[in-house]
Amino acid sequence: MPELPEVETVRQSLQALVAGKTIRNATVHLPRLIRTPDDAEQFALMVGGQRIERVSRRGKFLLFEIGSYTLVSHMRMEGRYGLYTASDPVEKHTHVIFHFTDGTELRYKDVRQFGTFDLLPKGDLASIPGLRSIGPEPLDAEFTPEVLQQRLKKRTGKIKALLLDQRLVAGIGNIYADEALFQAGLHPELTGRQLNKQHAARLHQAIVNVLAASVEAGGSSVKSYVNGYGKAGGYQFQLKVYGKARQPCPQCGTSIEKIRVAGRGTHFCPTCQPVRRHKINGTR
Repeated sequence: MPELPEVETVRQSLQALVAGKTIRNATVHLPRLIRTPDDAEQFALMVGGQRIERVSRRGKFLLFEIGSYTLVSHMRMEGRYGLYTASDPVEKHTHVIFHFTDGTELRYKDVRQFGTFDLLPKGDLASIPGLRSIGPEPLDAEFTPEVLQQRLKKRTGKIKALLLDQRLVAGIGNIYADEALFQAGLHPELTGRQLNKQHAARLHQAIVNVLAASVEAGGSSVKSYVNGYGKAGGYQFQLKVYGKARQPCPQCGTSIEKIRVAGRGTHFCPTCQPVRRHKINGTR
C-alpha cells in the first residue's frame, strides 16, 4: 500500500498535471469503487462541470478540491493515476476516468480494485471513518517529540503496531515503520509506555528523516507504485532493513531478522535494535 511519501509524490505530480482543469464529465467502469454518493451515475453528474482547484493530502488520502466538493481518494494496495489524451487506448483495469474540457483525461487504474472514492461537501471530511480520527501529519511543525511521547506514554501495544495505527501518526505504513525504528535503534516489540523522553525524541527524528528523504526521492517502488507521470520512486535503493531479511545490517553486519508483529512482516537488526537494553520503566 502506498504510504505517505508515495501519496505525497502522487499529490505533487497531480497538482502539476490537473490543477486548474475543468471536468467535462466522468466515466465509472467499476461502480463499487464509488462509496459516496452510493450511486455512480450521480457521482459522475456531480463532478461534471467542476474545476479542480488543488490537490492536497491527509495521511494516505488524496483530496481533490473541486468547486464546492472535496473528492477523497484512497489508492489502497495498487491504485494509480495517470494523465492521458482522449485518443489514448484505455488500458486494462482502468476503472474511473475524468474527462477534461481540454481533451485530456485523468484515469484511475487499480488491479486489486480496493481503491475508494468519496465525493463530499467541503468541510465534511469527518464523515470518512479513516479521516475522522487520523493523527498528526509527521512532516508538519505541529508534530513534535513531545506530541509523540504524549501519544505513546500510556500505550501498551508494541511500537511497530502503534506506528501503523493512523490514529497515532498519519501516513506511516510497514516500510517506513521498519526504517524509522531501525534509525532510532528501537526494537519493534517494545511497547509505547516503555519509551522515555529520549527514546521518543530519537523516534520522532527518525520518522521525520525517513519520510522526508523518501519524499525527496519520489517514494519507494517496492512493488507497482508509480507517480502521476508514470515514474517509479527511488527510495527503495536507500532502504536499510525493510525487505532485507538475512542480509547483513549496513551498520554492524549482523544478519537482518524478520518477525511478525501485529500480523505484519517486520524487519530489524537484533544488534542495533536490542530489546534487552530497554527496561519496562522506560529507562535504557
